[in-house]
Amino acid sequence: MDVELRHAKIVTTIDRLGSISRAAAQLSLPQSSLTAQLKRIERAVGGELFVRTRTGTIPTALGERLIPILAELVQHADRVIAEAAAHFSEVFRFGNAEWTPPSLRSALKSALPVKEVQTETLSPDTAIAQVSRGALHAAMVPGVALAASAEADEPALASTVIVREPVWVALPHDHHLVGQEAVSPAQLASLRWVRYTRDHWFHPIEKQLFAAVGRADLEVLHYVDGHHEAMNWVRDVRAAALTPPTGVTREVRLVPVSVAEGTDMLLVWRSDSVTDDIQRRLLTTLRRYYCEYARTIPGYWSWVIRHPDQFAELESFLPPRVQWGGAGRAGPEWSGPGAGHRVASASAGGVRRAAPVAETLARAVSAPTNPTIER
Repeated sequence: MDVELRHAKIVTTIDRLGSISRAAAQLSLPQSSLTAQLKRIERAVGGELFVRTRTGTIPTALGERLIPILAELVQHADRVIAEAAAHFSEVFRFGNAEWTPPSLRSALKSALPVKEVQTETLSPDTAIAQVSRGALHAAMVPGVALAASAEADEPALASTVIVREPVWVALPHDHHLVGQEAVSPAQLASLRWVRYTRDHWFHPIEKQLFAAVGRADLEVLHYVDGHHEAMNWVRDVRAAALTPPTGVTREVRLVPVSVAEGTDMLLVWRSDSVTDDIQRRLLTTLRRYYCEYARTIPGYWSWVIRHPDQFAELESFLPPRVQWGGAGRAGPEWSGPGAGHRVASASAGGVRRAAPVAETLARAVSAPTNPTIER
């Protein structure tokens, strides 16, 4: 086996974090897979690079000799990628699932140091495959799709959580349940539904929520192949549909579900074709854009502000917290928009079951912009 750039990144990440488990989380790899890869690397270089201890990893004598060389290789590779991106990558290709608002492309174009941004709407599985093959530089996909994709022995993709979205119920704008704090399991059973086809990425999330509330006998009118089709059925036939808030259209309304479910929205990219700077810009831009989009969805942004603990990835874009209240207060309050709303406890909105995808949180404080967002 030849030692390649990805092997150098594995070794230097383990050395920097001092732990195989922490390195696996940062590299978005199962710990068992990372351990197996490290063993193959050690066989290739002729000896162990780390000593495993109860508290982490310590470089061996061979590791102390080779790790600085591998770190230099990674640094040179990053400079090569950055130089190539600056001079030759005139078009940045970005994939998105379900549908892509024109203003998202505009936000990416303003944030990235490239001459042009080309966006493409495609299924999550196809987006992941296109990124893996290099046809796309990066994509925004639901975590359940990445978790369900076949795991290669040495995955080439990196991923991080953009935001964890709740799953709510979409109803006609004048439905009698609109305006409630949450829809109960009994109320869910009283509705007529449109559901998602078995091969749609949202199907397992929908199935899990209905199983959690013990409702397998729902009246189903139609099986749809996307959120916008579902919203048309809600509007025209007065059916109900589950959806993340960003899947809703302006003709319908959303109500939280008392037994909460959620889905991770991920940024995926090839670590050998996207620089750290581009990745940080992408992540910051997508999180800022999500917050701007959330403001256009009736009732959603105020709900996000009242439940900040469920949106840790958006912390830099939420109004600042003020100090904890005195005795008898329910929790921290917020200044700015939504002030006076105390944070609900985790049990108040239900505990979300996020897709089992490792993440690396990147924090970037930047003033939000105000793009025009289409739905």
